[in-house]
Amino acid sequence: MTQDPVWQEEKKRLGHVLERIQEEIKRTEALSEERLTTVAEARKDFWSDISVNLSNRDDIMETYAAITQQSMMLGGQERSLQHAEDNRYRLLRMYNSPYFGRIDFTEDGTDDTQQIYIGIGSVLDEETQTYWVYDWRAPVSSLFYDYPPGPASYKTPAGTIDGQLELKRQYMIRGGELKALFDTGVTIGDEVLQEILGGHADDRMKSIVATIQSEQNRIIRDDTHPVLIVQGAAGSGKTSVALQRVAYLMYKHRQTLHADNMVLFSPNALFNSYVASVLPELGEANMQQTTYQEYLRLRLSRQFEVEDAYDQIETLLGLSPEDSDYELRTASIRFKSSRAYIEVIERYAKRLEKEGMLFQDLIFRGRVLISRERMAEEFYRLDPGLKLSNKLHLLKEWLLKELKELAKLERRKSWVKKEIELLDKEDYQRAYNALQKQAGEREVAFDDAQQEALLLAKFVVHERFKSLRSRIKALRFVSGALLYKQMLSDESWTADDATLSLPGEWDAVRLWTLERMEAGQLPYEDATPLLYLTGLMEGFHSYNAVRHVLIDEAQDYSAFQLAFLRRLFPRARMTLLGDFNQAIYAHTHGGGDTADTGYGVVYDLFGKDQVELIRLVRSYRSTRNIVDFTLKILPAGEPVEAFNRSGEDPRILQVKDTDELHRVIAQEVARLREKGQQSIAVICKTASEARSANDALSSLLQTELITKDTRIFPEGVLVLPAYLAKGLEFDAVIVYNASGKRYGNDNERKLLYTACTRAMHQLTVCAVGSVSPLLD
Repeated sequence: MTQDPVWQEEKKRLGHVLERIQEEIKRTEALSEERLTTVAEARKDFWSDISVNLSNRDDIMETYAAITQQSMMLGGQERSLQHAEDNRYRLLRMYNSPYFGRIDFTEDGTDDTQQIYIGIGSVLDEETQTYWVYDWRAPVSSLFYDYPPGPASYKTPAGTIDGQLELKRQYMIRGGELKALFDTGVTIGDEVLQEILGGHADDRMKSIVATIQSEQNRIIRDDTHPVLIVQGAAGSGKTSVALQRVAYLMYKHRQTLHADNMVLFSPNALFNSYVASVLPELGEANMQQTTYQEYLRLRLSRQFEVEDAYDQIETLLGLSPEDSDYELRTASIRFKSSRAYIEVIERYAKRLEKEGMLFQDLIFRGRVLISRERMAEEFYRLDPGLKLSNKLHLLKEWLLKELKELAKLERRKSWVKKEIELLDKEDYQRAYNALQKQAGEREVAFDDAQQEALLLAKFVVHERFKSLRSRIKALRFVSGALLYKQMLSDESWTADDATLSLPGEWDAVRLWTLERMEAGQLPYEDATPLLYLTGLMEGFHSYNAVRHVLIDEAQDYSAFQLAFLRRLFPRARMTLLGDFNQAIYAHTHGGGDTADTGYGVVYDLFGKDQVELIRLVRSYRSTRNIVDFTLKILPAGEPVEAFNRSGEDPRILQVKDTDELHRVIAQEVARLREKGQQSIAVICKTASEARSANDALSSLLQTELITKDTRIFPEGVLVLPAYLAKGLEFDAVIVYNASGKRYGNDNERKLLYTACTRAMHQLTVCAVGSVSPLLD
């Protein structure tokens, strides 16, 4: 092949591109050094260029303006430095592999055929203003992903360009050397995918721009639908595609859309670490990343010990489905996750507009300053047609006015005089500055003792009332938790409303919930309803600056949680990534696209015409042997097609007891390492089983235990529960104990399926005694 004219021509062109990139690297390095020097000098001279004068109001304003101007100038210089550094990093990455594809395209009506090379970024020849390499996100680059040779078109801001795709070629370039090239009639040739998919799993998710398929490209470039749902099989690349989508959107809307306008809700902190390198590899800053549990903890941890989704599933996995506690808990989870419970909360909030609001006394120095009865009286004096949140904010304004009047009366109290006598010189200066600030343009002067006493009394009371004002402004005179408990404990209001849809177990569920809350514990299924009621009461804490929200493992979100997120991000577009084959939580055990366990709620929230659903059925992660094996676990599951990559059949190893189980796992790890598998996971059913397994295995081999609090992806043999493995992949997976006792119930199918589908190349299933009937 090295004597082939095409090969020689391509190799020569690659050399020219590498030279051009090397020149650009030198130029950006010099620019970075120059800008670094400028920033360092600006930081050093920051205060020397500012004249600080705080003598009077005008001088203060002038000083503030100078500081602001200097800060803006420094910020601009720092951004310029960061831009140069980002550009240098991108070029260094491109030097290893400048491009991965080429298309030859002839636009209709012309005889000029363009040769377009595609890489992770663009390389422009400044002299001729022609591109050596086009960014994969450029409009013309979509031809590479969407069409075989023949008639083709792509969209630009000016309209659609039609033409003929004359050639599509793919390259494997490593370390700046051309290793292989393929002319292909499909989107991505199997040769490239085989080479990439046959590699090893890593502790970081990789970019997939060189292997994007046409259906994936459709997801990445969709910029018309407010809500995009991606139902993707395990290993179909839905998370990778979502991150490429973020990079594409930031490229296309780079003037208006930035990393801090986008939020990713991922399943756990470990997953955040796993995907953290993808966007920087593509030359983009990482967007905000969080988990739904972190948000719940932020809002509720001061009041309760908040259960998380993992504790919830641990509890259920530790119970038998025949157990009465299991029935009670699943009834609680399913109802409180449903749209019927949203209706209950909203009906209760409507009732509170007319009666039943609970307030808390404002207490000062051990006495009631404004009683809860007086607050309720004033609240229900307001227009009954007003929304609950509007009435509450009007009550807040009334309370602040009342507090202002009460402060005037308080200045005459004896305790004020005593506190004035205890003031020192610093306190006097603080009093003067505070009073001057309140007075504005008027000059404050202590002309005589009587006036001084009055002014100091005003200052002392104002300072002591600070906490009360803060409490009122933060609406801490009303409690969502107290109202939620009242809703659960008050049977009369549900009896009065025959249209409410309540489950038969409602009485047992509400009494159990009240017990937990009285003990300071908040069940996971109650956290979102409590915040929803609080939002109806106070107004929702909306994040209007967020323009796009991505939700990974969306099948694990309840109807209630999705409705709540819609309220939190009212201006955001949403991308939901899910797989109902991996819907392992109690509220999703029904599966399918039903009102409360599927995407039905999304259609209702946004409107069917606003939502686009795309299914990814092809799995690229696992070998065909593993995919065929896992599909038998879910005979009625979502469709999955295996990419044509063969390997070893999964192994099922039966042992007589746990001691033998641990010896066999250690032997299996050694066998897998001999075969070159580097990333190996021992996947257990629960966290408690993972802890026991890790303790036992650690005497036989080096292992790392993964818990819900693990934030950094460690190396070595990982031991973890199945629900924490979602979204991750490993060279080889050993299912710890898939016996009939451990996986004997039908509602554990998806958990076992999730564990097995983490394997890329090799899967081993161990069982103490009989193998699970789910593997029949």
